[in-house]
Amino acid sequence: MTTLLIKNAYLVTMDDHQRELPEGGLFIRDGFIEQVGATSELPATADEVLDLKGHVVLPGLVNTHHHFYQTLTRAVPAAQDANLFNWLKTLYPIWAKIQPEDIFVSTQTALSELALSGCTTASDHLYLYPNASKLDDEIAAALEVGVRLQASRGSMSLGESKGGLPPDSVVDSEENILKDSQRLIEKYHNAKPGAMTQIVLAPCSPFSVTSDLMKQSAKLARQYGVHLHTHLAETEDEEQFCMQMFGHRPVGYMQEVEWVGDDVWFAHAVWVNDEEIKVFAKHNCGVAHCPTSNMRLASGIAPIKEYRAAGVNVGLGVDGSASNDGSHLLAEVRNAMLVSRVKEGLTGYSLSNDPNRKLMTAREALYLGTRGGAAVLGRTDIGSLEVGKCADFFAVRLNQLGFAGMHDPVSAVVFGQPVRVDYTVVNGKFVVREGQLATVDEGRLIERHNKAAKRLLAG
Repeated sequence: MTTLLIKNAYLVTMDDHQRELPEGGLFIRDGFIEQVGATSELPATADEVLDLKGHVVLPGLVNTHHHFYQTLTRAVPAAQDANLFNWLKTLYPIWAKIQPEDIFVSTQTALSELALSGCTTASDHLYLYPNASKLDDEIAAALEVGVRLQASRGSMSLGESKGGLPPDSVVDSEENILKDSQRLIEKYHNAKPGAMTQIVLAPCSPFSVTSDLMKQSAKLARQYGVHLHTHLAETEDEEQFCMQMFGHRPVGYMQEVEWVGDDVWFAHAVWVNDEEIKVFAKHNCGVAHCPTSNMRLASGIAPIKEYRAAGVNVGLGVDGSASNDGSHLLAEVRNAMLVSRVKEGLTGYSLSNDPNRKLMTAREALYLGTRGGAAVLGRTDIGSLEVGKCADFFAVRLNQLGFAGMHDPVSAVVFGQPVRVDYTVVNGKFVVREGQLATVDEGRLIERHNKAAKRLLAG
């Protein structure tokens, strides 16, 4: 058994009481939190003792939507100023050249970036498998980095020849998709508390898979008790596509194919109306809010205030690194807060005299990034610093220039410019220590990643 003592930190628990302990700490044993409280109340010794005086410590951030492989195609000139559908059409032919080793290195790059931003659990949506690539390549890479992974077995089966958006070169047969989905669940899925790897079934989107695959994926997922994930209602284009192809708006289509329930969460969900929000709330569907990507692709602003008022679980996602161009989850917390305020302004906040109408606070944004994300993924073992939960947390040193003059240590990490965190701990083990990656050689990783990225664009 191994123990770790964290002491003298400004500890933000995110528990039901929203406790903040100015001289707080954690006592950790074998990857789980055994004690939380004032430093004076904790054991004095452990196998390792880390004094984090002058640091704010928060629960590890939870990333609910990503596409790791897209770190290979960031800021591609032809895709810099396109909306979603045109952006996809530009990048699909490049992604068709991806090799298994590209999946491995891009996963390590994305997860390393995430860890350096305080992320301890990440859900990735890998939906194309060219040149014998497999989800196994991603899982192996993630285990080396040491960040928890919700590995989504994505899929595309509806190519251009059948009325879909992606070219036929990047789609697969539905028989192969379902067979591989079952294989991955049986090989890798771990439902126990503290699991480092869980499998999710994730047909890509209404415009890239058939209705039958949606239904069969849902049936398979429920047979094994795993979660379901897909893109939904990201743009107005998708709304028009669904009406023409299926005779339903996107949310209505999800109901038609039996994709509503507490085992389902949707990425983006920007273009929804009040009745559709009620559908999400009634069936306990979750939403992965990706503010930076939605701004980057001019997709719109998701109705997060309305979701939360209705009781819909909302988490944060950085989305693909070709529609965000970064994997900084703490930046996503900040942008979620800011874009929520923009939306309030666009709907006349400054003219309102309603005393109950409030702006999203920094702590509310952090809640989305921690407990909100955990709820979306259906995980009760992460998201807060409480006895019995996973020892997943990050720490930020407050004595640095960007925080000078900040009077609230918790809000500082949200209102201030996003920083590289000083420590990230997953399962009681250091992934980031003193601002440096502890499990991966950062310089070597950058070199390998850039080589792969250049090859993809070389033609």
